[in-house]
Amino acid sequence: MVILKTNQLKKTYGTGETQVHALDEVTIQIDEGEFIAIVGSSGSGKSTLLNMLGGLDTPDSGEVIVRRKRLNQLSNDELTIFRRRNIGFVFQNYNLVPILNVYENITLPLKLDGIEIDEVYFERVTKKLQLQQKLEQMPGNLSGGQQQRVAIARALLTKPAIILADEPTGNLDSKNSLEVVALLKSSAYDFNQTIAVVTHSEEIAQMADRIIRIEDGKVC
Repeated sequence: MVILKTNQLKKTYGTGETQVHALDEVTIQIDEGEFIAIVGSSGSGKSTLLNMLGGLDTPDSGEVIVRRKRLNQLSNDELTIFRRRNIGFVFQNYNLVPILNVYENITLPLKLDGIEIDEVYFERVTKKLQLQQKLEQMPGNLSGGQQQRVAIARALLTKPAIILADEPTGNLDSKNSLEVVALLKSSAYDFNQTIAVVTHSEEIAQMADRIIRIEDGKVC
């Protein structure tokens, strides 16, 4: 089943000689349960595409459809709620709340929505990511790899339509990078989760089920 698709996405920044076509009629689709890598050189448009998929930016034309919802038809408030409930984000800099412990960081999106925590699922996720002994720890006391695991657990807990990871290993060494991506991939299978990872690493891209290559704003 198609979980996400785009139709003829276009996005241009700047004017005149400084104009950049970040996305040029990009049409893709991602099926439920797929682990996708989006790759391209610096400035190719891959991060712009990820921002469009997550509703963090709007295209000049074209549309993004997630779980049959057209994001361009949602108001700002509706989009905020839809994004929180249907799209999980994992960023390079983790985006953890420093004054909250690991448990509080993982469960924060559910608490913001007033949704009861599925403790059985929570235990499965934290066990998978080897965080059960870290739940009372503060983010500042964790390694980079451990902080990224917390971010992944937070994204998984809401059972989103798709998890979007933007260079999730950018702040990690090579060993932790491969370990984090392996956890993402196995999580996709274990929890039937759809994941799209933006990366410049060919080694990481080769771990995906499918690679979407983008250059000069176009899918190759």
